[in-house]
Amino acid sequence: MIQMTLIQIDNYGPWTVTPKPRNESDLQILQAELFADVQKQFSTKKGLVFFTRFDNMLAITNGINEEDHLRIQRSIKNRYPITISMGVGAAETPHEAQRLATLALQNEGGAQSSDRKEILAIDSLADGKDNYVQVAHIDINSVTETLTDVESAFDTSFMVNKAQHYLMTKLIKKGALLFFIGGDNFMSPCNGLSEKEIEEILIEINDEIGIGLKAGIGRGRNAEDAAYMADIGLENIRAGNNVDWTEVIEKGC
Repeated sequence: MIQMTLIQIDNYGPWTVTPKPRNESDLQILQAELFADVQKQFSTKKGLVFFTRFDNMLAITNGINEEDHLRIQRSIKNRYPITISMGVGAAETPHEAQRLATLALQNEGGAQSSDRKEILAIDSLADGKDNYVQVAHIDINSVTETLTDVESAFDTSFMVNKAQHYLMTKLIKKGALLFFIGGDNFMSPCNGLSEKEIEEILIEINDEIGIGLKAGIGRGRNAEDAAYMADIGLENIRAGNNVDWTEVIEKGC
């Protein structure tokens, strides 16, 4: 079971234009600082946060309980001009877990409702022996030589976004998620997917759009441990070492 948390700024749209539209640069700074702050706080409990639309974020939160979530909400309220609400869900696949988390929060009111403030809506938490996180760290082969050093910065970004689109489209059909994490790197919470299934997706994308990809896969009791093992797997591939996937995937469980 993987546990996902939806983090949503309360009544954000109306706030950005009340009493008049706020400077866009200030809004961008607020979003960036909030993401970094939330990431830092969840990371102390070995969670991992991903930005989606900045006013909405998704986090892998296995091992993080109700009081931990409430503490983070209180901290944000005390230091920001906005508040955040959260929904939490656990399921066999990441997509289903975030769906349950989203429904739990939606049932408490709309994102732009002035009546909904600092809600913590928990559908379910991951616990017991079935509690684990599996993630894949994916990157583009030779991106510096093929894109960064030969194409314009925007064209390179376009190709990275194209790879992301194809990965998201294929992974979501398997119940997995995908997030851009900087450079040419992506991270996919992918409980339930085998090494073979992930490999097949990477091969399909190379065949369809000519972008070569590689992935390290990790598994642990929490997001931090799983991501670390995925990084080790990817570094072994980059170094040309043979990877014992059974060892990499199972370590930490």
